[in-house]
Amino acid sequence: MNLIVDAGNTSVKLAVYKGKEFLTSKSFELQFFLKEVKQVFLEFPDIKNAIVSTVGALGSKEITKLAVYCNVQTLSASTKIPFKNLYGTPKTLGVDRIALATAAFYQYTNKNTLVIDAGSCVTYDFINGNGEYLGGAISPGVAMRFKAMHNQTANLPLLEKDGEIKLIGDSTTASMKSGVVNGICLEIDGVISEYKIRFADLTVILTGGDAHFLSKRLKNTIFAHSNFLLDGLNYLLEYNKN
Repeated sequence: MNLIVDAGNTSVKLAVYKGKEFLTSKSFELQFFLKEVKQVFLEFPDIKNAIVSTVGALGSKEITKLAVYCNVQTLSASTKIPFKNLYGTPKTLGVDRIALATAAFYQYTNKNTLVIDAGSCVTYDFINGNGEYLGGAISPGVAMRFKAMHNQTANLPLLEKDGEIKLIGDSTTASMKSGVVNGICLEIDGVISEYKIRFADLTVILTGGDAHFLSKRLKNTIFAHSNFLLDGLNYLLEYNKN
């Protein structure tokens, strides 16, 4: 069995796989990492291998303690990958984007695939039908756009994406929500349309924390996968076991 650790800036997600089969996952704040790791090994004592993907918040101390329970791989730019990486600066490619490209490589083999991860940032990652990763784009996510307007102006409030989203905002609050939500949806639809012009039979995957919220507002046909990044990490763990 495999343990997948996806550590963000403030929270961590643990997932358990049996081979390629997803069993369960949980999310929690970073401060509870060791407590939750102990609990998952009590529930799944057959876990033998783990992979850690972290943007830096999870330190070597925590990873060392995890290694007491099982074999641990830490995902980095030097990790062996199954696809051909044509990114111009491969050492700067984020571990989350590596995992997403890996999931696309295995789940949509020989297909032109665009993976859109709508989280803190919106990332676009493209892998072609020849198994070549070409790159993509990065832009601010929904929450980041709201925070930017609040933090960089004197009078605009800090908002969230809840409530009605109008096209024509009839108040400052409604106008901000329209600008952020409609703007990000038009961005995503526009990027998808441009890729479709350049690449035939394009498969589009939408994942990340805001995927469900955004998916029903997009005009293009997409496939929503809530565990796509976790699947990619599990594929990488399996690929690097030997």
